[in-house]
Amino acid sequence: MKPKVLVCDHIHESALSILAPVAELDDVGPLTEAELIEKIAGCEALLVRSQTKVTAAALAAAKDLKIIARAGVGVDNIDLEAATRHGVMVVNSPEGNTIAAAEHTLALMFALARQIPAADTSLKQNAWRRKDFMGAELYGKTLGVVGLGKIGSHVARVAGAMGMKLLAYDPFVSPDRAAELETQIVDLETLFAQSDYITLHVPKTPETRHMINYKSLARMRPGVRLINCARGELIDTDALVAAIESGQVAGAALDVFEAEPLKDSPLQQLGTKVVLTPHLGASTEEAQVNVAIDVAQQVRRLFEGEPVHNAINIPSLKPHVLQPIKAYFALAEKLGRFMGQLQQQPIRAVEMTAYGQLAEQNTEPLKVAVLKGLLEPTLCAHVNYVNALFLAKERGIRITERKSPSKGDYTDLLSLEVIFDSGERRRVSGSLLGEDQARIVEIDGFPLSCVPSGCLLVIPHPDKPGMVGVIGDFLGRHDINISGIQLGRQARRGPAVMVVNIDEALSPECLAEIQARPEFQQTRLVQL
Repeated sequence: MKPKVLVCDHIHESALSILAPVAELDDVGPLTEAELIEKIAGCEALLVRSQTKVTAAALAAAKDLKIIARAGVGVDNIDLEAATRHGVMVVNSPEGNTIAAAEHTLALMFALARQIPAADTSLKQNAWRRKDFMGAELYGKTLGVVGLGKIGSHVARVAGAMGMKLLAYDPFVSPDRAAELETQIVDLETLFAQSDYITLHVPKTPETRHMINYKSLARMRPGVRLINCARGELIDTDALVAAIESGQVAGAALDVFEAEPLKDSPLQQLGTKVVLTPHLGASTEEAQVNVAIDVAQQVRRLFEGEPVHNAINIPSLKPHVLQPIKAYFALAEKLGRFMGQLQQQPIRAVEMTAYGQLAEQNTEPLKVAVLKGLLEPTLCAHVNYVNALFLAKERGIRITERKSPSKGDYTDLLSLEVIFDSGERRRVSGSLLGEDQARIVEIDGFPLSCVPSGCLLVIPHPDKPGMVGVIGDFLGRHDINISGIQLGRQARRGPAVMVVNIDEALSPECLAEIQARPEFQQTRLVQL
C-alpha cells in the first residue's frame, strides 16, 4: 500500500507529479486546526505552505506522520518542538525562493525611494502631480544588510552593482565571504548609525524579535529607510510608526507584519511614507515551482529510504555534516543498541569519545545515532533520529562528547561509556577494519574483535579451561548454530568475556538456563 500524503495550501501541481508514483495524495487546500486533526490520521507526510497551522494538537493526532514538508523557508506555522517530540521530521526549501525574495526586496527599495505606488495611484485618479513625488537616488547611498545569508547576499550583490556602498552585520559570515561581495562587516550599532537604507534578512528567534525597536530606531541615521521581507516580528510596529511620524525614519517598505493578514494597522494610515505588500516575497511562478519540486523530492527520498537534505529539526544529519563520518554512523547506532541491551537499568549519563582521525570531524551525528540505538530497546519504534536527543533530555540522560588524537591500535575508534543510576559503568568500543568492516573491539576493557550483527551472546566468565566447550555443548543441544566466537581477557586465569554470534535468538527459557550456572549468570542476549 502506498503511503498517504496530505497536501495543503495549494502546493504547485509539480509536487503532485513527483509524489503520485510513490504515494496516495489527498490535495485538500488550506485547513483549520480542527479540519487538520480530522484529516491527518493515517498520513505519513504533510505538505504545507504558510496558511495551514500545524499545531501540537494536530501532531498528537498524527500517529503515522513521518515528515512535514514546508514549501518555502519559514516554519513559523509548524510547532517544531511538538514535531520533534513526536519524531516527525520537518523539512523546508531554503533556496527555492531565494531569487524571488531578493528581487522583491530590491523592488520595494526602488518603490520606496521613488514613491512609485503613490505616483501610480495619483495618475490613475487623473492627477498629474510631479512635484509631490520627488524621489531619491540609490547610487552612492549606503545599504545596511542585516543577515548575509543567501537572500541577503543576493541583495548585496545587486545593490553593489548599482553603485551602493555596502555594510553588513552577520556574526556567522567570514571576512573572506564578505570581501567576495565587496561588503564591509560591521557591528549592528555601526550599521544603524551609517546606513541610508536598512534591509533585514534574519530568521525570527528570541534574539531577533523586535530587533528594530524604540532604542535601535533612535540610534539610526535620521531619514533612514527600512525594508523588511524577512519576518514581521523583527520590527516593533508601534516603535516604527512613532519613528516615521517623528521624521526619524523617512519611510518603510514592508512585505511581512507582526500580525497577518494586516488589518486595521496604524501602518495603513501613514500614506506615502510606507509601501506595503501582502507577503509577496516568494510569490513568483518560478519560486512556487521551485519550492514545490524541492519539498516533494525530499518527501519522495524519505519514502525511498534515501537521506533528506533540509531537515530543520535534525540539522546534525545534513549531508555536508554527515558525509565525513557516515562510515561510522551505523556503527555508532549499533554500539548504542548494544549498550541498551547489555544492562537493563535506568541510564544516568553517556560519554562518547572519538579517537584518532575521527576526532578531527564534527561528531554530532554520531551522538544522535548513539542515543537512538541506546533508547530503542526500551522505547521501540517511538525513538528515531528526529527525537533521540529530545527523548534523552526528557529522561534526564546527560551525554558528553570527548575527542582525543590518541588512536592506540586503530586509525579511528569510537568508544561509548554508559553510567547507570546504580553508579555502574559499562563500556564498548568499535572501529572499522576496512571501509565497511565494522567490529566491536572492546567490551568493559576486554579486547576482542566481533562482528556487530545479528544475535550475540555476551558472556562474562572466569578464564579457565572448558568454558567455551560448555557453551558450545549447550547451544548444540538446543540446535543453535554458532557463526562466530571471540574471547577477550586482560590476564591469564582472570575475568574474561566471550561473545558468541549465533544464527537465531535464544528463547527466554534457554537464556535463563545458561544464567543459572554461577559462572555464566551475567550472560546477556543482544540483538543487532
